[in-house]
Amino acid sequence: MAQGLRNGRQVHPDRKGLPMSAKSYMPTMFRSILFAGAMALAAIAPAKAQDTLKLGLVAAMSGQSAKSGEAIVRGLSLAIDEINAKGGLLGKKVELLVRDDESNPAKGVVAARELVQREKVAALFGGLDTPVSIAIVPFMNGAKVPFMGVWAAGTPITRNGAPDNYVFRVSAVDDIVDVALVDYAVKKYAAKKPGMILINNPWGESNEKGLKAALDDKKLPYAGIEKFETNDVDLVPQLTRLKQAGADVLFMVANVAPSSQVVKSLDRMSWSPPIVSHWGPAGGRFTELAGPSAKNVIFVQTYSFFGDLSPVGKRVMAALQAKYADIKGPGDVTPAVGVANTYDSVLLIAKAIEKAGSTDPTAIRDGLYAIDKVEGLIKTYEKPFAKDNHNALSANDYIWARFEDNQIMPVKN
Repeated sequence: MAQGLRNGRQVHPDRKGLPMSAKSYMPTMFRSILFAGAMALAAIAPAKAQDTLKLGLVAAMSGQSAKSGEAIVRGLSLAIDEINAKGGLLGKKVELLVRDDESNPAKGVVAARELVQREKVAALFGGLDTPVSIAIVPFMNGAKVPFMGVWAAGTPITRNGAPDNYVFRVSAVDDIVDVALVDYAVKKYAAKKPGMILINNPWGESNEKGLKAALDDKKLPYAGIEKFETNDVDLVPQLTRLKQAGADVLFMVANVAPSSQVVKSLDRMSWSPPIVSHWGPAGGRFTELAGPSAKNVIFVQTYSFFGDLSPVGKRVMAALQAKYADIKGPGDVTPAVGVANTYDSVLLIAKAIEKAGSTDPTAIRDGLYAIDKVEGLIKTYEKPFAKDNHNALSANDYIWARFEDNQIMPVKN
Protein backbone atom coordinates (compact mmCIF):
# COMPACT_ATOMS: atom_id res chain seq x y z
CA MET A 1 0.00 0.00 0.00
CA ALA A 2 1.17 3.50 -0.81
CA GLN A 3 -0.49 4.68 2.37
CA GLY A 4 -0.50 2.77 5.64
CA LEU A 5 -2.51 2.61 8.83
CA ARG A 6 -1.29 4.01 12.13
CA ASN A 7 -3.44 3.54 15.22
CA GLY A 8 -6.40 2.84 13.00
CA ARG A 9 -5.95 6.09 11.10
CA GLN A 10 -4.96 6.57 7.46
CA VAL A 11 -1.63 8.46 7.11
CA HIS A 12 -0.15 10.24 4.09
CA PRO A 13 3.62 9.77 3.82
CA ASP A 14 4.16 13.53 3.36
CA ARG A 15 1.88 14.53 6.25
CA LYS A 16 3.10 12.24 9.02
CA GLY A 17 0.57 11.96 11.80
CA LEU A 18 -2.14 13.77 9.81
CA PRO A 19 -5.18 12.08 8.27
CA MET A 20 -5.65 12.31 4.51
CA SER A 21 -8.59 14.64 5.00
CA ALA A 22 -6.27 17.31 6.46
CA LYS A 23 -3.96 17.34 3.41
CA SER A 24 -5.48 20.41 1.79
CA TYR A 25 -7.43 21.81 4.73
CA MET A 26 -4.67 22.52 7.30
CA PRO A 27 -2.65 25.07 5.29
CA THR A 28 -5.83 26.95 4.50
CA MET A 29 -6.93 26.85 8.14
CA PHE A 30 -3.57 28.17 9.43
CA ARG A 31 -3.52 30.93 6.84
CA SER A 32 -7.01 31.96 7.90
CA ILE A 33 -6.10 32.01 11.58
CA LEU A 34 -2.91 34.01 11.01
CA PHE A 35 -4.72 36.48 8.78
CA ALA A 36 -7.52 36.94 11.27
CA GLY A 37 -5.04 37.44 14.12
CA ALA A 38 -3.03 39.99 12.17
CA MET A 39 -6.17 41.92 11.28
CA ALA A 40 -7.26 41.92 14.94
CA LEU A 41 -3.88 43.25 16.10
CA ALA A 42 -3.88 45.89 13.40
CA ALA A 43 -7.29 47.02 14.55
CA ILE A 44 -6.36 47.10 18.25
CA ALA A 45 -2.90 48.73 18.08
CA PRO A 46 -3.92 51.94 16.31
CA ALA A 47 -6.89 52.29 18.64
CA LYS A 48 -4.60 52.28 21.67
CA ALA A 49 -2.21 54.75 20.06
CA GLN A 50 -5.07 57.06 19.17
CA ASP A 51 -6.61 56.94 22.64
CA THR A 52 -3.49 57.87 24.65
CA LEU A 53 -1.16 60.85 24.60
CA LYS A 54 1.95 60.10 26.64
CA LEU A 55 3.97 62.59 28.66
CA GLY A 56 7.19 61.53 30.39
CA LEU A 57 9.04 62.53 33.55
CA VAL A 58 12.67 61.85 34.44
CA ALA A 59 13.44 62.93 38.02
CA ALA A 60 14.98 61.80 41.30
CA MET A 61 12.27 59.68 42.87
CA SER A 62 14.46 58.05 45.54
CA GLY A 63 17.16 59.05 48.00
CA GLN A 64 17.42 62.42 49.77
CA SER A 65 15.36 64.18 47.07
CA ALA A 66 12.45 61.73 47.04
CA LYS A 67 10.13 64.27 48.68
CA SER A 68 10.75 66.68 45.83
CA GLY A 69 10.20 63.94 43.27
CA GLU A 70 6.88 63.14 44.91
CA ALA A 71 5.84 66.81 44.75
CA ILE A 72 6.74 66.94 41.07
CA VAL A 73 4.60 63.89 40.31
CA ARG A 74 1.71 65.35 42.28
CA GLY A 75 1.77 68.63 40.38
CA LEU A 76 1.91 66.86 37.02
CA SER A 77 -0.85 64.45 38.03
CA LEU A 78 -3.24 67.16 39.21
CA ALA A 79 -2.93 69.07 35.95
CA ILE A 80 -3.35 65.88 33.92
CA ASP A 81 -6.43 64.95 35.97
CA GLU A 82 -7.98 68.32 35.09
CA ILE A 83 -7.18 67.89 31.41
CA ASN A 84 -8.58 64.36 31.25
CA ALA A 85 -11.74 65.42 33.08
CA LYS A 86 -12.33 67.87 30.21
CA GLY A 87 -11.85 65.20 27.54
CA GLY A 88 -8.06 65.05 27.27
CA LEU A 89 -5.97 66.60 24.51
CA LEU A 90 -6.94 66.31 20.86
CA GLY A 91 -9.49 63.71 21.94
CA LYS A 92 -6.84 61.55 23.64
CA LYS A 93 -6.45 60.61 27.28
CA VAL A 94 -3.20 61.97 28.71
CA GLU A 95 -0.96 59.43 30.46
CA LEU A 96 2.09 60.18 32.63
CA LEU A 97 5.09 57.84 32.55
CA VAL A 98 7.63 58.32 35.38
CA ARG A 99 11.26 57.19 35.50
CA ASP A 100 13.69 57.54 38.47
CA ASP A 101 17.07 58.98 37.48
CA GLU A 102 18.46 58.49 41.03
CA SER A 103 20.23 61.87 40.61
CA ASN A 104 22.59 60.12 38.19
CA PRO A 105 23.26 61.79 34.80
CA ALA A 106 23.91 58.50 32.98
CA LYS A 107 20.71 56.95 34.31
CA GLY A 108 18.81 60.10 33.37
CA VAL A 109 19.93 59.86 29.75
CA VAL A 110 18.99 56.16 29.59
CA ALA A 111 15.53 56.96 30.99
CA ALA A 112 15.04 59.83 28.55
CA ARG A 113 15.98 57.61 25.60
CA GLU A 114 13.55 54.92 26.69
CA LEU A 115 10.65 57.35 27.09
CA VAL A 116 11.31 59.12 23.80
CA GLN A 117 12.31 56.21 21.56
CA ARG A 118 10.24 53.36 22.96
CA GLU A 119 7.27 55.04 24.64
CA LYS A 120 7.01 57.87 22.08
CA VAL A 121 6.19 60.58 24.62
CA ALA A 122 4.97 63.84 23.11
CA ALA A 123 7.05 65.85 25.60
CA LEU A 124 9.41 65.12 28.48
CA PHE A 125 9.56 66.83 31.87
CA GLY A 126 12.92 66.93 33.60
CA GLY A 127 13.67 66.91 37.22
CA LEU A 128 15.72 68.15 40.09
CA ASP A 129 19.41 67.94 39.35
CA THR A 130 21.23 70.32 37.01
CA PRO A 131 23.93 67.75 36.07
CA VAL A 132 21.22 65.26 35.04
CA SER A 133 19.31 67.80 32.97
CA ILE A 134 22.47 69.07 31.28
CA ALA A 135 23.29 65.47 30.32
CA ILE A 136 19.81 64.96 28.84
CA VAL A 137 19.71 68.22 26.85
CA PRO A 138 21.84 67.14 23.85
CA PHE A 139 19.76 64.00 23.37
CA MET A 140 16.46 65.91 23.49
CA ASN A 141 17.68 68.53 21.02
CA GLY A 142 18.92 65.75 18.73
CA ALA A 143 15.63 63.87 19.02
CA LYS A 144 13.72 67.15 18.48
CA VAL A 145 11.28 66.46 21.33
CA PRO A 146 10.26 69.24 23.78
CA PHE A 147 12.01 69.00 27.15
CA MET A 148 10.41 71.08 29.92
CA GLY A 149 12.53 71.75 33.01
CA VAL A 150 10.52 71.97 36.22
CA TRP A 151 13.20 72.28 38.93
CA ALA A 152 16.88 72.22 37.88
CA ALA A 153 18.05 75.82 37.70
CA GLY A 154 21.37 75.62 35.86
CA THR A 155 21.53 78.44 33.34
CA PRO A 156 23.02 76.27 30.52
CA ILE A 157 19.99 73.95 30.53
CA THR A 158 17.93 76.32 28.42
CA ARG A 159 20.76 78.54 27.19
CA ASN A 160 22.52 75.55 25.71
CA GLY A 161 23.78 77.00 22.42
CA ALA A 162 21.79 74.61 20.22
CA PRO A 163 20.78 76.22 16.91
CA ASP A 164 17.47 74.32 17.13
CA ASN A 165 16.57 74.40 20.82
CA TYR A 166 13.80 72.18 22.23
CA VAL A 167 14.50 72.86 25.92
CA PHE A 168 12.17 75.09 27.97
CA ARG A 169 11.72 75.77 31.67
CA VAL A 170 9.17 76.77 34.30
CA SER A 171 11.55 77.11 37.23
CA ALA A 172 14.25 79.24 38.72
CA VAL A 173 17.24 80.16 36.54
CA ASP A 174 20.63 80.54 38.20
CA ASP A 175 21.63 83.81 36.55
CA ILE A 176 18.36 85.40 37.68
CA VAL A 177 18.39 83.76 41.12
CA ASP A 178 21.94 84.96 41.73
CA VAL A 179 20.92 88.58 41.18
CA ALA A 180 18.06 88.03 43.64
CA LEU A 181 20.40 86.42 46.21
CA VAL A 182 22.77 89.39 46.10
CA ASP A 183 19.95 91.94 46.23
CA TYR A 184 18.39 90.20 49.23
CA ALA A 185 21.70 89.93 51.12
CA VAL A 186 22.40 93.64 50.62
CA LYS A 187 18.87 94.75 51.48
CA LYS A 188 18.26 92.41 54.43
CA TYR A 189 21.71 92.04 55.95
CA ALA A 190 23.65 95.03 54.56
CA ALA A 191 26.19 92.59 53.12
CA LYS A 192 29.53 94.16 52.22
CA LYS A 193 31.77 91.12 51.74
CA PRO A 194 29.82 87.90 51.22
CA GLY A 195 31.36 84.48 50.80
CA MET A 196 30.27 81.56 48.62
CA ILE A 197 29.98 77.92 49.66
CA LEU A 198 29.09 75.95 46.53
CA ILE A 199 28.62 72.32 45.58
CA ASN A 200 31.39 71.17 43.26
CA ASN A 201 29.38 70.26 40.17
CA PRO A 202 27.90 72.05 37.12
CA TRP A 203 25.17 73.61 39.27
CA GLY A 204 27.77 75.13 41.57
CA GLU A 205 29.77 76.34 38.56
CA SER A 206 26.67 77.95 37.06
CA ASN A 207 26.01 79.88 40.27
CA GLU A 208 29.64 80.84 40.78
CA LYS A 209 29.52 82.61 37.43
CA GLY A 210 26.16 84.22 38.17
CA LEU A 211 27.08 85.38 41.68
CA LYS A 212 30.35 86.91 40.49
CA ALA A 213 28.48 88.85 37.82
CA ALA A 214 25.78 90.01 40.26
CA LEU A 215 28.36 91.16 42.82
CA ASP A 216 30.37 92.91 40.13
CA ASP A 217 27.28 94.84 39.06
CA LYS A 218 27.01 96.18 42.62
CA LYS A 219 30.76 96.80 42.90
CA LEU A 220 30.89 94.43 45.86
CA PRO A 221 33.93 92.25 46.65
CA TYR A 222 33.57 88.68 47.87
CA ALA A 223 35.45 87.10 50.74
CA GLY A 224 36.12 83.88 48.89
CA ILE A 225 34.69 80.94 47.00
CA GLU A 226 34.77 77.51 48.60
CA LYS A 227 33.69 74.24 46.99
CA PHE A 228 32.69 70.92 48.50
CA GLU A 229 31.58 67.48 47.37
CA THR A 230 28.17 65.86 47.77
CA ASN A 231 29.46 63.29 50.26
CA ASP A 232 31.60 65.64 52.38
CA VAL A 233 30.62 65.58 56.06
CA ASP A 234 33.09 68.13 57.45
CA LEU A 235 33.19 71.57 55.87
CA VAL A 236 34.90 73.32 58.79
CA PRO A 237 38.12 73.94 56.81
CA GLN A 238 36.30 75.68 53.93
CA LEU A 239 34.08 77.68 56.27
CA THR A 240 37.03 78.66 58.46
CA ARG A 241 38.76 80.18 55.43
CA LEU A 242 35.62 82.20 54.62
CA LYS A 243 35.34 83.38 58.23
CA GLN A 244 39.00 84.43 58.35
CA ALA A 245 38.54 86.31 55.06
CA GLY A 246 35.78 88.38 56.67
CA ALA A 247 32.63 86.93 55.10
CA ASP A 248 29.59 88.68 56.59
CA VAL A 249 26.97 86.64 54.66
CA LEU A 250 27.18 83.19 53.06
CA PHE A 251 25.68 82.37 49.68
CA MET A 252 24.97 78.64 49.67
CA VAL A 253 24.26 76.45 46.64
CA ALA A 254 23.67 72.73 47.24
CA ASN A 255 20.86 70.23 47.54
CA VAL A 256 19.41 68.81 50.75
CA ALA A 257 22.07 66.51 52.19
CA PRO A 258 25.18 68.61 51.40
CA SER A 259 23.41 71.81 52.53
CA SER A 260 22.73 70.16 55.88
CA GLN A 261 26.45 69.48 56.26
CA VAL A 262 27.17 73.19 55.80
CA VAL A 263 24.77 74.03 58.63
CA LYS A 264 26.13 71.35 60.97
CA SER A 265 29.71 72.42 60.28
CA LEU A 266 28.80 76.02 61.17
CA ASP A 267 27.30 74.76 64.43
CA ARG A 268 30.55 72.97 65.27
CA MET A 269 32.41 76.24 64.68
CA SER A 270 29.90 78.25 66.74
CA TRP A 271 29.68 80.64 63.80
CA SER A 272 26.27 81.83 62.68
CA PRO A 273 26.50 84.20 59.70
CA PRO A 274 23.32 84.86 57.71
CA ILE A 275 22.84 82.19 55.03
CA VAL A 276 21.09 83.20 51.81
CA SER A 277 20.59 80.09 49.74
CA HIS A 278 19.41 78.82 46.43
CA TRP A 279 16.43 76.51 46.82
CA GLY A 280 18.33 73.27 47.31
CA PRO A 281 17.40 72.91 51.02
CA ALA A 282 13.71 72.88 50.11
CA GLY A 283 14.04 69.58 48.29
CA GLY A 284 13.57 67.06 51.09
CA ARG A 285 14.46 66.18 54.69
CA PHE A 286 16.50 69.31 55.42
CA THR A 287 15.24 69.98 58.94
CA GLU A 288 15.84 66.37 59.94
CA LEU A 289 19.36 66.33 58.52
CA ALA A 290 20.49 69.84 59.47
CA GLY A 291 19.03 70.00 62.97
CA PRO A 292 17.72 73.07 64.84
CA SER A 293 19.85 75.54 62.87
CA ALA A 294 17.99 74.66 59.65
CA LYS A 295 15.66 77.54 60.45
CA ASN A 296 18.52 80.01 59.94
CA VAL A 297 18.71 79.36 56.20
CA ILE A 298 16.73 81.73 53.95
CA PHE A 299 16.12 80.35 50.47
CA VAL A 300 14.39 81.30 47.27
CA GLN A 301 11.09 79.78 46.10
CA THR A 302 8.64 80.33 43.25
CA TYR A 303 5.38 79.68 45.12
CA SER A 304 3.71 79.20 48.50
CA PHE A 305 0.26 77.90 49.35
CA PHE A 306 0.15 80.19 52.40
CA GLY A 307 -1.67 83.54 52.29
CA ASP A 308 -4.41 84.71 49.96
CA LEU A 309 -4.62 82.27 47.09
CA SER A 310 -5.78 83.01 43.56
CA PRO A 311 -8.78 81.07 42.21
CA VAL A 312 -6.29 78.66 40.60
CA GLY A 313 -4.48 78.27 43.92
CA LYS A 314 -7.69 77.51 45.77
CA ARG A 315 -8.69 74.95 43.16
CA VAL A 316 -5.32 73.20 43.27
CA MET A 317 -5.21 73.21 47.08
CA ALA A 318 -8.66 71.62 47.21
CA ALA A 319 -7.62 69.02 44.65
CA LEU A 320 -4.46 68.19 46.63
CA GLN A 321 -6.47 67.67 49.81
CA ALA A 322 -9.01 65.53 48.01
CA LYS A 323 -6.44 63.32 46.31
CA TYR A 324 -3.71 62.95 48.95
CA ALA A 325 -4.64 61.98 52.50
CA ASP A 326 -1.42 63.41 54.00
CA ILE A 327 -2.24 66.97 52.89
CA LYS A 328 -4.36 68.70 55.50
CA GLY A 329 -3.26 72.26 54.81
CA PRO A 330 -0.70 74.44 53.01
CA GLY A 331 2.15 73.43 55.31
CA ASP A 332 1.85 69.85 54.10
CA VAL A 333 2.58 70.81 50.49
CA THR A 334 6.36 70.51 50.78
CA PRO A 335 8.06 71.63 48.66
CA ALA A 336 5.37 73.79 47.10
CA VAL A 337 7.55 74.64 44.10
CA GLY A 338 7.54 71.00 43.06
CA VAL A 339 3.77 71.13 42.72
CA ALA A 340 3.49 74.67 41.34
CA ASN A 341 6.23 74.52 38.69
CA THR A 342 4.99 71.21 37.32
CA TYR A 343 1.30 72.06 37.41
CA ASP A 344 1.99 75.18 35.36
CA SER A 345 4.34 73.29 33.03
CA VAL A 346 1.61 70.83 32.07
CA LEU A 347 -0.83 73.67 31.38
CA LEU A 348 1.72 75.29 29.07
CA ILE A 349 2.51 72.05 27.23
CA ALA A 350 -1.23 71.37 26.88
CA LYS A 351 -1.82 74.83 25.44
CA ALA A 352 1.06 74.30 23.00
CA ILE A 353 -0.46 70.99 21.85
CA GLU A 354 -3.82 72.70 21.35
CA LYS A 355 -2.12 75.46 19.37
CA ALA A 356 -0.27 72.87 17.28
CA GLY A 357 -3.38 70.74 16.74
CA SER A 358 -0.93 67.86 16.58
CA THR A 359 1.33 65.63 18.65
CA ASP A 360 4.22 66.20 16.27
CA PRO A 361 7.10 67.27 18.58
CA THR A 362 8.29 70.13 16.38
CA ALA A 363 4.73 71.44 16.10
CA ILE A 364 4.46 71.31 19.91
CA ARG A 365 7.75 73.21 20.27
CA ASP A 366 6.46 75.89 17.90
CA GLY A 367 3.16 75.87 19.80
CA LEU A 368 5.02 76.95 22.93
CA TYR A 369 6.09 80.09 21.10
CA ALA A 370 2.48 80.70 20.06
CA ILE A 371 0.98 80.64 23.59
CA ASP A 372 -0.88 83.85 24.26
CA LYS A 373 -2.21 83.45 27.81
CA VAL A 374 -2.44 80.71 30.46
CA GLU A 375 -3.77 81.10 34.00
CA GLY A 376 -1.28 79.26 36.17
CA LEU A 377 -0.51 78.84 39.86
CA ILE A 378 2.62 80.97 39.95
CA LYS A 379 1.22 83.67 37.70
CA THR A 380 -0.76 84.38 34.56
CA TYR A 381 1.59 83.60 31.68
CA GLU A 382 1.36 85.99 28.75
CA LYS A 383 3.56 85.01 25.81
CA PRO A 384 5.94 83.19 28.18
CA PHE A 385 8.31 81.86 25.52
CA ALA A 386 10.13 83.28 22.52
CA LYS A 387 12.92 81.95 20.34
CA ASP A 388 15.43 83.96 22.37
CA ASN A 389 13.79 83.20 25.75
CA HIS A 390 12.94 79.66 26.84
CA ASN A 391 12.45 80.56 30.53
CA ALA A 392 8.89 81.32 31.62
CA LEU A 393 9.75 82.88 35.01
CA SER A 394 11.55 86.13 35.80
CA ALA A 395 13.11 87.63 38.94
CA ASN A 396 9.72 89.12 39.82
CA ASP A 397 8.32 85.61 40.28
CA TYR A 398 10.55 84.64 43.25
CA ILE A 399 9.66 84.71 46.93
CA TRP A 400 11.75 84.03 50.06
CA ALA A 401 11.13 81.27 52.58
CA ARG A 402 12.55 79.37 55.55
CA PHE A 403 11.74 76.22 57.47
CA GLU A 404 9.61 76.55 60.58
CA ASP A 405 9.54 73.07 62.09
CA ASN A 406 8.98 70.96 58.97
CA GLN A 407 7.00 73.57 57.07
CA ILE A 408 8.34 75.93 54.41
CA MET A 409 7.02 79.36 55.33
CA PRO A 410 7.33 82.59 53.36
CA VAL A 411 9.32 85.40 54.97
CA LYS A 412 9.06 89.12 54.40
CA ASN A 413 11.58 90.65 52.06
